[in-house]
Amino acid sequence: CNLNQQENDTFHSLRGRPLAINLKKRTFLLPKPDSLSIMKTAEVVLEWFDKWERGDFMNLPITDQFEHTNPFGTISGKETYQELVKKNRDKFLNQSFTLHDSFYGDDKACVRYTASQGKDFKLEVSEWYYFKGDLIDKITAYYHIGEIREERKLKQ
Repeated sequence: CNLNQQENDTFHSLRGRPLAINLKKRTFLLPKPDSLSIMKTAEVVLEWFDKWERGDFMNLPITDQFEHTNPFGTISGKETYQELVKKNRDKFLNQSFTLHDSFYGDDKACVRYTASQGKDFKLEVSEWYYFKGDLIDKITAYYHIGEIREERKLKQ
């Protein structure tokens, strides 16, 4: 994950405070958080992105009942999610992420980021993460999945 504020205009916060975490040789300064659970939520989200960048999708910090909802539908269950990724490795793996904005609470978080794969694929995404204990239980992802239908285009 690219979390460099100067180069990428990124902002990460814990209830409005700048956020930073030391994760896998990346150091991010963290002020005293309002609660340890908020700090843990931030760590788990950054672990999620780190594991995706390394292709370690079998060890994502998710519950067995994990649900991922996106513009294509909802994937229910950790095993179902992992099987879908296995069958579509070319679409899921070898991505890098630039995090632009993030907010963390005791049991939820929201991150806006750009996913990149190769030279010609970029996807702007906003995701809400919902936690059960120290694991991600649900994600709701928002992103554009195609061209705008003619009847939905704005008139110039």
